This record gives sequence, C-alpha cells and structure tokens, in this order.
Amino acid sequence: MKSISKNVPLVIATVVLGVIVGISSLLLSILLDLSEKYFLNFEESNRIPVDIFVGPGHRFISVFVGSAIAAIIWYFLQKDYRPVGISKAITGKTMPLVKTLIHVVTQIFYVGTGNSIGRELAPREAGAAIAQKWERYFANNRYLKLDSEDQKMLIACAAGAGFSGVYIAPITGAVFAIELLYKKVNARVVAVSLTMSVIATLIGSIVKGYKPYYLVGSKNFPSLRILPIVIILAPLLGIMGAYFKLGVKKASAHRAVTKNVLYQLPLMGIITGIVAAFYPQIMGNGRGLAQLAMSTTAINKNVILALLFGFIAKAVVTLLSIKSGAYGGILTPSISLGAVIGVFLGMLYVQIMPGVTITQCAVLGAAYFLTASQQAPLMAMFMLFEVCHLNFTAFIPLALGVALSITVSRWVNTRLTK
Repeated sequence: MKSISKNVPLVIATVVLGVIVGISSLLLSILLDLSEKYFLNFEESNRIPVDIFVGPGHRFISVFVGSAIAAIIWYFLQKDYRPVGISKAITGKTMPLVKTLIHVVTQIFYVGTGNSIGRELAPREAGAAIAQKWERYFANNRYLKLDSEDQKMLIACAAGAGFSGVYIAPITGAVFAIELLYKKVNARVVAVSLTMSVIATLIGSIVKGYKPYYLVGSKNFPSLRILPIVIILAPLLGIMGAYFKLGVKKASAHRAVTKNVLYQLPLMGIITGIVAAFYPQIMGNGRGLAQLAMSTTAINKNVILALLFGFIAKAVVTLLSIKSGAYGGILTPSISLGAVIGVFLGMLYVQIMPGVTITQCAVLGAAYFLTASQQAPLMAMFMLFEVCHLNFTAFIPLALGVALSITVSRWVNTRLTK
C-alpha cells in the first residue's frame, strides 16, 4: 500500500505535467513562428532555416529592434529578480512562475527576431517552473503530495519534456533530464522522463510535425570506412568544445544585468545586424549555419571562406550576446560550430575514402562538439540521431566519437580549472 500511495501522485503529476509542459512548448513554438513572421516576413523550415530573401536592411532592423526590446524587458525584469537556473530549482530554489515565463518568452522573442543564441533553454525553464509550481501548490494535498526526491526528479523531467516538445526529440529530452539534471539512473526516473517527453513531443508535433530538423541526405554511415575520421575528429572537437564551454562560462559570469544591459545588448544587436545583413546564417540559434555545413557537397574556395567566416562569427557573436545580457542555450550553436569543423576535415577525408560524405562528417562533428560543450555524451548522440532522423548505421561512429570527445574534453576541463 505504501508503494501504491507513493506512486499514484507521481503518475498523476507525470501525465498532467507532460500535457501542460507540452502545451507550453507548443505555445513557445508558435511565438517563435510569429516573431519570425512579423519581424522578418519569414517562415522557418529545414529547407530554409534562416531568412535569405528579405533585404540586408530589413535583417539589420529586425535584429536591432529585437535586441533593444529584449534589453528593456530584461532590465526591468532583473531589477528585483535574477533568473533561477534549473539546477538550482532542483535543489529547492524558487523559480517564480510569472517572472520565469516572462524571461522565457523574451528569450524566444530575442531569437525569433534574428539574434544569436540558442532557443532550447526557454522551454526547459518553462517546464521546470511549471513542475515546481505544481509541487508546491499540492504540497499539502494528501493525494498529490510528492516526497522530496520525486520533486527533484519531476522538475528535471519536466525540463527535458520542454525540450522534447520544441525539438520533437523525446529520447533526447529524457536523456537530458537524466544525464545533465537529475544525474541518477533508475527505473523510476527513466519511466517518468520518457513518459513526460513522449507526451510533450506528441503535443509539440501538432505545430512542428515530424520532419527532420536538419536535412542530411544519405543516412547510411559506412561504419568501417568512417572510423578513421572519427578517431581524428572527436578528440579535436573535444578540445574545441571544452574551450567554447569555458568561454560561455566566463561570458555568463560577466553578463550585463543592470543598467548596462540597456546599451550593451542593443549595441550587440547592431553588431549582429551588420553581420546578418550580408551573412544571414549568423542569425538565430545556429540552425542556418549548421544546415549550410550539412548541405555542403562542393569543395571550393568560396565554400571554405563562407564556412570559416560563419564559424568565427557565430562563436564570437554568441559569446558576446551572452556577455551583453542575453539569455539562451548553446546546444544548437554548438551543433553549428561542430558541423563546420566536421566539414573542413571531411573535405580532406572524402578525397581518400570513397563512400564517406562531407555531410556525414558534419553530423559527426556536430555531435562531438556538442558532447564537449555540454558534457553530455548520451544526450549529444541521441540529439543528432533524432533531429537528423538517422538510421542505425550512425550508432557506431556516433557512440565511439562521443566517448572520445567526452574523455578528451574532461581532461582539458581539468587542466583549465587548475
């Protein structure tokens, strides 16, 4: 009877919150679409991930105005409030629901107007805040009250479900909750995280459908022929991803949060807008640059220069955006950076190894860089698997590479923190 009484509140919370968090992710997807439509006259898709049709001036104005509006909102929001991270919420710190949702909506708006940051943090924070509100609202209800350990687990799982509902990636969301947030593995958390993520995915798919987030052409990875590039690429991107993670940490530690955000973030919008005027792939969460890399088939000077510029610009603009006061994720920016490096090495490798494509090298590079920047090998592997709709042949190069990347990146992180 004790087991039943303990499980019933968790089952109810899992199903109900899965629905609510799924709806929140759906609404955030709609908000992103509306922001892109009204500011850029643009409808995002995997074939057209960034707005390449409006004029340079239009892109500049959208980015600048979006950054200015976001700066004003974040300034007033943070006068008596600092955004609470999901990890802190799991340990018991309060995520004020209304203020968190304003913060979340601002992130999506900021990205939707073309500014450079990841969009995946917003749905995760929304999910965590909603779960925490549920727990505290029913804290004295004998039928719905959760014990302290289940409360921590539910917040982590709701955050993962929020991600799943936006990216239509249920396994990634579940693994993210377990690997990065809850950091414990047992049958209970697996069941809760997967259930919530699947429910949120089903609801989010009402808007997003089940199309791949990135188009990658051939999904058949020649396992044996691709292994040599895996052994070279994974350690390299483990090192680069570790340094990018350090850059994000430093930028976050010195983020503008008071009156300085009122001029620093709009100034960053001007810089981003100037770049976006002639290089639209810099805009948004990195999907445009990643898709450009994954669509590369030709090897010529113009392609190399375009990707090299995109890599440098995306890394610098994203870090400076965080430093200037912006909030958001780094998952998809990491994917774009890793994909570019994968293309560069892939251009060399395909000359000596027939059957391997540049696109496949880009996909692997994205996974390895993401592994290092997030310190989450399983999440990175499943994310690329799900968002690219890969088949089983990708498992071996993905698994081996993320293992090498996490090993090297942790060694680098240890040296960097000494």
